Amino acid sequence: MSLDCKRYSDYSTYLAEFFPCKMQKISVNGGFSCPNRDGRISFGGCTYCNNRTFHPDYCQSTKSITEQIGEGIAFFSKKYKSMRYLAYFQSYTNTYGETNRLIEKYEEALSHPLVDGLILGTRPDCMADDLLAYLSDLSRRKYVMVEYGVESTDDDTLRLVNRGHSYAEAESTIRRTASAGVHVCAHLILGLPRESRETMLEHARRMAGLPLDTIKLHQLQLIKGTVMAQQHEEHPEWFHLFTADEYIDLVIDFLELLPRKMVVERFVSQSPKDLLIAPDWGLKNYEFTAKLEKRLVERNTCQGRLVR
Repeated sequence: MSLDCKRYSDYSTYLAEFFPCKMQKISVNGGFSCPNRDGRISFGGCTYCNNRTFHPDYCQSTKSITEQIGEGIAFFSKKYKSMRYLAYFQSYTNTYGETNRLIEKYEEALSHPLVDGLILGTRPDCMADDLLAYLSDLSRRKYVMVEYGVESTDDDTLRLVNRGHSYAEAESTIRRTASAGVHVCAHLILGLPRESRETMLEHARRMAGLPLDTIKLHQLQLIKGTVMAQQHEEHPEWFHLFTADEYIDLVIDFLELLPRKMVVERFVSQSPKDLLIAPDWGLKNYEFTAKLEKRLVERNTCQGRLVR
């Protein structure tokens, strides 16, 4: 992939390799649960999670998949008349459940004439062999991406935030999914409690060795109503909440360790103002990206600079 225009491999360029027109994700709530919420692994979920931060207004499990997609298209089509769509099953764990029921949800989404593929947000410990076989077959006729919440490559951190899986499970599942011919994304949070800068850069080194198509990063955000918000009150010494400039330099250090072929889908996340405790940088995602691109030029560096 050419980096003539950008100093990192960006998502819009990546999508253009697969689709001839503008593509937009439509978030879909399939009404699924999560194994560390329903008791299979644990109760209460991850310590940082308030799933309300994920939901557009139209994305409600009380509505059918078809209804949600229709409302999402009505919203986005005002911007681009020729746009097509990817159904993004985002809330909770979207490969968790009885396989036939999961497939029914996916196929309902794909039945819409403007939907060209699926993106499934899930956990590394929730990919059954029969479901992966279905996704492998589906990927021969539709675009399919599985987005795994890895969050950290440090097992102590994964235990602290109540993820309920190890990094070894994440690595194994990513490799198994890629071997099945399905596109793979890994999601990481930078700034989790007790993690040093070097620990976070070790995440980059480990991601660099995996068969990932894309990677999504975002800064730790303290969200109202979460266990982590309470932990921050009780143990502020566990946390370093980055300023925007600090985080930009960390992300650039991270990028330098990633191979150029790995697409960086996202650098930051924005939670609703009424739920966010900190940090509040007052930046839209595109404003943050502009600042990061300027800093890459100032540092005269690019993605993959330190990859051997």
